[in-house]
Amino acid sequence: MTLRQLKYLLGVVDNGLNITAAAERLFTSQPGISKQLRQLEQEIGVQIFSRKSKGLVAVTPAGATVVEYARKILRDVDNIRSIGKDLMAEQDGTLSIATTHTQARYVLPTVISRFHERYPNVSLELHQGTSEQIATLVEENQVDFAIATESRQLFPELNLLPCFRWDRIVLSKKDHPLAVSKEPITLQSLAEHPLITYVFSNNRESSFLNAFAEQSLEPNVVFTARDADVIKTYVRMGMGVGVIAPMALQCSDLEDMFAGTADGLFPTLTTWLGVPRDRALRRYMLDFISLFAPNWPVDLIEKATVAESQEQVDELAADIEIPTKTGCTEGLSAAA
Repeated sequence: MTLRQLKYLLGVVDNGLNITAAAERLFTSQPGISKQLRQLEQEIGVQIFSRKSKGLVAVTPAGATVVEYARKILRDVDNIRSIGKDLMAEQDGTLSIATTHTQARYVLPTVISRFHERYPNVSLELHQGTSEQIATLVEENQVDFAIATESRQLFPELNLLPCFRWDRIVLSKKDHPLAVSKEPITLQSLAEHPLITYVFSNNRESSFLNAFAEQSLEPNVVFTARDADVIKTYVRMGMGVGVIAPMALQCSDLEDMFAGTADGLFPTLTTWLGVPRDRALRRYMLDFISLFAPNWPVDLIEKATVAESQEQVDELAADIEIPTKTGCTEGLSAAA
């Protein structure tokens, strides 16, 4: 068994069992990959793939276990290489981050600017998507960090460091009934108007929808989007009332829109940064975490990233004050 065989195995699996595509990505030949895979199967005595007409059609149950171990072995190899790279060139490398649009657009720019000043030779890769899409990138070992909000159950292999909390805000046109009313915003008043908010997950309960359900209310959600800027565009069009993260509110938005707090109407949300539990981190990676979550002492960051379970991370976080993140707070109206 060789590392090359394991690399070819994962290349084929990650390219939808398409050997031709895997060969192109790995800069080798299709016959070479096929030969190495058969040699691997013969050596371990396990059929990894189901075949039909010389093509691969599925990964066998036993093969799935082999793939899982192959990923761990190659990650461990990368970790060993990282140790040497740290000693030789701590200022060089890459950092790949998967996150949501709100974090990428409104939270990370300042952090990345400071990081780039400190590490100008580190290349940054930023992937944006939903929590489910971020989880897929993590599962495929394509990113170093994940930054998202809640959805902890989607990331069982990450150590999740809670970084900050936030409460939703409400947006509308300035002549909207919610804007001109002297009454505080309530879930009842929100349910009386068309709503525009973030895309709901298909695989878990929505805290947004649950808040209404707990009061036997049915929200009229007419439009959803991943991008807060898109939501603001349609609020300006008068399509409905927007419900977004406060970090996405800029003071310039208040020139033509009304903004009100939704504190207490919906559950407070926690944004976290996740690190693969078996990943050895370079010094610049630890520094990035420190820039993103300055409330975490450096020694606790180091302990949290190497913790063997999320429970250990949560114990470390128990004594850390988690700040509340806001955007522009000028003239925000309060919720009931």
